[in-house]
Amino acid sequence: MMRTVFILMVFSLFSFSVHASDPLEKGENKSWSFLGPFGTYNKSSLQRGLQVYTEVCSSCHSLKYIAYRNLSDLGYNKEEIKAFSANFTVMDGPNDDGEMFERPGRPSDHFVSPYPNVNAAKAANGGAYPPDLSLITKARGGGADYLYSLLIGYKEAPDSIKVLEGMYYNKYYSGNLIAMPQPLYDDGVVYADGTKASIEQMASDVTEFLSWAAEPEMEERKRTGIAAIAFLLIMAVLSYMAKQQIWANLKKKQT
Repeated sequence: MMRTVFILMVFSLFSFSVHASDPLEKGENKSWSFLGPFGTYNKSSLQRGLQVYTEVCSSCHSLKYIAYRNLSDLGYNKEEIKAFSANFTVMDGPNDDGEMFERPGRPSDHFVSPYPNVNAAKAANGGAYPPDLSLITKARGGGADYLYSLLIGYKEAPDSIKVLEGMYYNKYYSGNLIAMPQPLYDDGVVYADGTKASIEQMASDVTEFLSWAAEPEMEERKRTGIAAIAFLLIMAVLSYMAKQQIWANLKKKQT
């Protein structure tokens, strides 16, 4: 019994790790810190990723499932979150006169969308709707590797490919032609911690941030899972020892 339980536990951990690191057919594969059963987010990378999202991505892409108060997971305190959320304008209401009004953001507000509605978003982007990024690493095959590869995949198109007006060549995008212009350039942001803002660094940081946005409870879930497995393993050992003791007593009585 104990051997069977142990094998199942090891198999579960091994399966999780393999699934989390499935290679892409086409793209870059990174050793992300949050992969595997013991994976954790890098808070410094998360904070840099938030900066990249805020300064680059948020002008087109929403993050509607994340509230400003969730940024406490990134290591920010209440005052920092309050100051950060106040930088954004939220449409609220109606007031006592039945009218909508604008106010500074609060920690309880969700990230403000750059557009008031879907049609406005399409109109501002030539008919293409910029997807919400809250679950982007879960919604795309390849997850974090896919997003990272896409962000660093903007290159000069080979002579064999004709790039239509309003389209851009990306070596990792399916079909190689994408409507989204290249978002990241070297030194596109000035990191608060002094890290060199290369395209690869910014792509890595914002990918880690968006992986957290898609699964902010990941670290707690893994800790709970490991604790549960450890408990079951201990119980299996105790059960085996109890069984051995019980049968040993029975054998003594029979003899």
